[in-house]
Amino acid sequence: MPLLTTDTGPLYYELTGPETAPVVVLSNSLGTDHTMWDAQLPALAGNFQVLRYDARGHGRSTVSAGPYSVAQLGQDVLDLLDGLGVAQAHFCGLSLGGLVGQWLGINAPERLLKLVLSSTAVKIGDAASWNARIAQVEAEGLAGLAAATAARWFTPPFRRSQPEAVARVLDGLAATSPSGYAACCAAVRDADFWKDIRQIPVATQIFAGSADPVTTETDGKYLEQYIPHAHLVVLRAAHLANVEAAAPFNAALLRFLRA
Repeated sequence: MPLLTTDTGPLYYELTGPETAPVVVLSNSLGTDHTMWDAQLPALAGNFQVLRYDARGHGRSTVSAGPYSVAQLGQDVLDLLDGLGVAQAHFCGLSLGGLVGQWLGINAPERLLKLVLSSTAVKIGDAASWNARIAQVEAEGLAGLAAATAARWFTPPFRRSQPEAVARVLDGLAATSPSGYAACCAAVRDADFWKDIRQIPVATQIFAGSADPVTTETDGKYLEQYIPHAHLVVLRAAHLANVEAAAPFNAALLRFLRA
């Protein structure tokens, strides 16, 4: 089991693809793990080294004491790159992973080739709603979040037509550590890049789901407007656009990374 040891615990990762190819880092959302990118792996693996990992508090990575910050989660990515001897990489993050991508674009742009921000925003939600979710998870665990999460992550037609795909992702939510989830909720709660995204110098692709109730198309347009070299692609999907609209997501991602 590939683990990278950091000062605050191990991080699980998988690196696949040609050894001489550019590296693409895929960063998961809150309540998922590296397997949320399963639909992207076949499309990318022939042309890139794909580095998938479980964000701190998720999957097989460490569940260190919280709360976490996006800066801490971003440093985890830099530690992974350093540990694997990767000087620069493409980075693609969704939701929480997209916040990590914004932090990297602002604070470590020299480590990035290109940046992909999917289903994310400069600020996601408000403190009151995140504090309420943290309190619920700490008191009850994650079981009570499944129905509402499915409604945020996928449109009703997708939930009806692809129940097995939905179930696989929700199984990942159920397997997530409640304390790790709550610690990452705090990271999302406290992240705010309203002003700082203007500093991101690298070419940036933005994905937004037209039916995403969490990070809306308007949020994507804001990122496009204020990141200097950004382009927005809107997909017919809810929050987990890479799963619900995998084919157009993959096609646009490949065009951007190859350009």
